Amino acid sequence: MTEPLRIALAGLGTVGAGVIRLIDANGELIARRAGRPIEVVAISARDRAKDRGVDISRFDWVDDTAALARHPKADVVVELVGGSDGPALTLARASLAGGKSFVTANKAMIAHHGLELASAAENAGLALKFEAAVAGGVPVIKGLREGAAANEIARVYGILNGTCNFILSKMEAEGRDFADILSEAQRLGYAEADPSFDIDGVDAAHKLSILASLAFGTQPAFDQVAITGVRHVIAADIAEAAALGYRVRLLGVADAGAGGLFQRVHPHLVPLSHPLAHVTGSTNAVVAEGNFVGRLLFQGAGAGDGPTASAVVADLIDIARGEFGPPYAMPATALASQNAANAGERTGRAYVRFTVADKVGVLAEIAAAMRDAGVSIESLMQRGANPDGSVLVAIVTHEGPERAVAEALDKLRGSASLTGEPMWMHILAG
Repeated sequence: MTEPLRIALAGLGTVGAGVIRLIDANGELIARRAGRPIEVVAISARDRAKDRGVDISRFDWVDDTAALARHPKADVVVELVGGSDGPALTLARASLAGGKSFVTANKAMIAHHGLELASAAENAGLALKFEAAVAGGVPVIKGLREGAAANEIARVYGILNGTCNFILSKMEAEGRDFADILSEAQRLGYAEADPSFDIDGVDAAHKLSILASLAFGTQPAFDQVAITGVRHVIAADIAEAAALGYRVRLLGVADAGAGGLFQRVHPHLVPLSHPLAHVTGSTNAVVAEGNFVGRLLFQGAGAGDGPTASAVVADLIDIARGEFGPPYAMPATALASQNAANAGERTGRAYVRFTVADKVGVLAEIAAAMRDAGVSIESLMQRGANPDGSVLVAIVTHEGPERAVAEALDKLRGSASLTGEPMWMHILAG
């Protein structure tokens, strides 16, 4: 067996420690599959004394994370620090400039700087791998980059954030409100102390921009992703969706065509006939639609030390085998630059929920705004008064242009009849 592939590891949180445990546990199997052993030789983290449940005394300790890029024993640098810029980006640039291949789980950095890093890796004949950046241990990046490489992908979409999916499916199962479930998710460790990155859709948007680039051969364009999170979904929305035969899920949706690149993270009503309606808990799931392969569904654990470490080590096995290839399935110079598509020209059905004053004429005002904007109403539901005297009104529209719904909501903005901001959710076509 040839010389081992030697790893410098930055970051010893749950995933970093998980990588060490995985290599320790499956080292012999990994060596047989990779054609040579894979071993960690150097590490860097914030606190050398912290107990991580693994023996780190056998590795070279490096205080300065950036110095891992120059470590004389290492062939590959693995970055598990996080952050779109700062030490992670410095380490990525230095590693590739210094002749070391680079593996990361950092979706924010790849979403913002992936094109630059891919170009640097390709020019240097090195590998840049980021399977763990999207959907944890689910091999969706490899699936799109390699398994579906012969297909033209029409659309890629899915459940990309486990925290949001845990909250929504728990609300669905127990009828409790968002804030209550969020507190529970924080206690259980599914949500951070500051959960805004997850519940406001930013995490899912980073992942979506990576998937879109792989699926459509376009340059990563995170700044073009329209983002709405789940912070304002209430238990009544979940109940209304269920009554209509849907479940609420936060979806990232992307497609590319003559109108440009469309990317959006937004709560959707998903029909019970669709597999995404049955993805619960912290699971992630991604659907890709290819012109020859048809609909592909990738599903599994989207986070955690084991699944994410599994994806990191899978990338290392590829590198040990000499399987580099362009990070985005085609050379960075071949990735197309596309303008953002005009979402207003897209057609579909919508669910719109209003919180209104309990008085005569409110329904007529809402219906008139919809009529004047050219929105056709399929159904309208009104529920009894809340303790504060407000009433919930939910509308489902017939298929039509999104700009018409936006225009109707604009007409109602500032109305004394509305006691809260409307909630607009798209209805996923089966």
